[in-house]
Amino acid sequence: MKKLVCYIFLISTILTAQQTNTISGEVRDFENGEPLIGANITIYKNTNNNLEIIDGTSANKYGWFSITVSDAINKYQVEVSYIGYLTETLSLENLNSFDNIIVKLKNNSNTLDVIQLSEKKEDINIQSADLGKITLNMNQINKLPVLAGEKDVLKSIQLLPGVQSGGEGTAGFFVRGGTPDQNLILLDEAVVYNASHLFGFFSVFNTDAISNNPILLKGSMPANYGGRLSSVLDIHMKEGNNKKFSAKGGLGLIASRITFEGPIIKEKGSFLISARRTYIDILTKPFIDTTSFAGSSYYFYDLTAKANYRISQKDKLYLSGYFGRDVFQFNSSDWGFGINIPWGNATASLRWNHFFSNKLFMNTSLIFTDYKFELEGRQELENLPDAQNTLFSGIRDWNLKNDFEYHIQNHNIKFGSNYVFHKFNPTSFSGSYDDLIFEEIIYHYAHEYAAYINDEYDFSENLKINIGLRYSGFIQVGPFDRHVKDDSGQIGQSSTDSIITYNKGEIVAKYGGFEPRFSLRYKLNEESSLKFGYVQNYQYIHLTSLASSSLPTDVWLPSSDLVKPQFGRQLSLGYFKNFQKNSYETSFELYYKTMDNLVEYSDNYIPGIAIGTENVDNNLTFGEGKSYGAEFFLNKRRGDLTGQLSYTLSKTTRDFEELNNGNSFYAKYDRTHDLSFLIAYQIHPRLTFSSVFVYATGNSLTLPKSTYLIDGELITEWGERNSYRMAPYHRLDFSLEWKNKSTKKYESSWVLSIYNIYNRQNPYFIYFETDGRIGGEEAVQIRAQQVSLFPIIPSISWNFKF
Repeated sequence: MKKLVCYIFLISTILTAQQTNTISGEVRDFENGEPLIGANITIYKNTNNNLEIIDGTSANKYGWFSITVSDAINKYQVEVSYIGYLTETLSLENLNSFDNIIVKLKNNSNTLDVIQLSEKKEDINIQSADLGKITLNMNQINKLPVLAGEKDVLKSIQLLPGVQSGGEGTAGFFVRGGTPDQNLILLDEAVVYNASHLFGFFSVFNTDAISNNPILLKGSMPANYGGRLSSVLDIHMKEGNNKKFSAKGGLGLIASRITFEGPIIKEKGSFLISARRTYIDILTKPFIDTTSFAGSSYYFYDLTAKANYRISQKDKLYLSGYFGRDVFQFNSSDWGFGINIPWGNATASLRWNHFFSNKLFMNTSLIFTDYKFELEGRQELENLPDAQNTLFSGIRDWNLKNDFEYHIQNHNIKFGSNYVFHKFNPTSFSGSYDDLIFEEIIYHYAHEYAAYINDEYDFSENLKINIGLRYSGFIQVGPFDRHVKDDSGQIGQSSTDSIITYNKGEIVAKYGGFEPRFSLRYKLNEESSLKFGYVQNYQYIHLTSLASSSLPTDVWLPSSDLVKPQFGRQLSLGYFKNFQKNSYETSFELYYKTMDNLVEYSDNYIPGIAIGTENVDNNLTFGEGKSYGAEFFLNKRRGDLTGQLSYTLSKTTRDFEELNNGNSFYAKYDRTHDLSFLIAYQIHPRLTFSSVFVYATGNSLTLPKSTYLIDGELITEWGERNSYRMAPYHRLDFSLEWKNKSTKKYESSWVLSIYNIYNRQNPYFIYFETDGRIGGEEAVQIRAQQVSLFPIIPSISWNFKF
């Protein structure tokens, strides 16, 4: 023990004896004080009037950076750059007495000669050790053609390699063979369990309230992220203008939005409030109310709010929240029937940033998340009492996080812990008939926790290593009743021996394990690098689904005594090459991914028929998945003509012993080919043209193999699971944006978009019709019929800012 203490003391003495200087600070927008996430900071030493690069880093999600250098000099030049902003150069001396600096960059969007002012090109894709990480550009997202005038972050990431959509009208996205529940979607660190409006047509994210550069991680995610197998989409809200009051918004064909922001105390605190609502229900109400379907409607709305306040130079508080709902109503006076389907998310985040020193940064967060889905039905029967019933599900989380960043020479160390208390409502039911009231409300409870450490280490000028270790655990606790199946696979409803009861706080199931993360970058030269990554993840919560879009039958379940945690491993290898002073970025990545303990409903399961008499997970079956592929990405970032090309070649399969006779089958959204191409051309300083083309192999599905009669009943024999392909999906969109003449106080623009310009009838789903009559003269025939959603759709929207 004495030797260990002496050894630690010796190491501390050596580190202290080294002459080092630390430069730390924040990078913000000059106009509004917003943090510039991912801004590049380069440190030069000035020796005999010669500048030599000695180190570099990037700002974190709060705009904070820190660099420790060992050169025994007192004179530095710091260069701070960010895409779309003018580079700022600072000369600093005697840094031992220098405190946190704040660098404010000016936007160069109104500068005529952008190229000459930005000769220093960022090459973060070459320098970083991140593999499968893509930083989205909100300026590019805002130029994309959109459906009905609504800009969409989720639709934008589906144009990236390795990211696939389920098609029009489907919720979620699919990353490298994973399922939608395997994507961790964060809004100001709060989990968003359902990120879609209108069954997947639009996302819940209002782009006016989102800060620059959302981050997508689909490869070697660092150890501070966990709980999902496939990807992380990390989105932060804007903080609000801390210098002056402003407003922006837009009017589209189906929705309007408005955002207000301004200082609480100038340059010390600010707020932002953003709202959006569709008005399809308002426009159609006069027409519907004249029919037997009076009262039918659909609409969605969002409300996003955020406030921040700098208590001192070392402390800052943030409070943010999101609330959104979709509401679908259908009423028929002829049928005496009505349904009401509301669903949506609510989140709240309280965060505290603290600077212990110019090397150590802390963020502590208290987070609340709530997701609900309901289906309310009403039936009016002649001469009989009215019947009402409600089927509902959801999940609610309370989350406490503590994250630290520590910067020392050549090391960027992150460590912290996380605790989540889950409250699941898998499937519950309530109803009434005459004076009879009945309900069955079920809750499951669980604790999830994790601790991690991650070090990004510059081993040498050419070699950078990112290594991390995460330990996570999960405990399902009572109260909980386990309905046990007998030898015949049935639930013994009449016997108490068929039910195992767990009291409040009693452990039902417990899981845990280590999750190593590793990636490295070897720089071949100033314009190219090789990267390798390995990641291992546990996922303790599961989304069980019978359809591609969110329905009440889609429920979140915890790992339990029957359901083991999903477990994934992924290997990836990439080659990154830039051209023409980093104006063109290219990458080629290979990946191989395995997934264990995947869940599906058993064949012939009908949800909701036995609520209260058995557990949902009694009807699940478990299997494995595998996905591998190659991804190519080309991105042109500068000039009048910008754009990107993405292509993915992949294969994704599933193996379930109880499905498809135990044979391997394609995943529903397996895509052999997935291609997207987008361009944006600035024709005039006030006129921009953009276009998107997408092509994807059709979704797989199961078709009838044959039909025959048994005792006068028509029996359908189905073919192998997902053995048939729909027609390929492809679409071309155009848009034009015209910026009106602006003043210092007011800006506006018109956007004309044409969605699906050549009117492609893409398949949404296929159903089957039966022709003929059993016992008739003609043989019974089954025909497949395709349903398509969107034809060519022109739209126009007006955007404003003042």
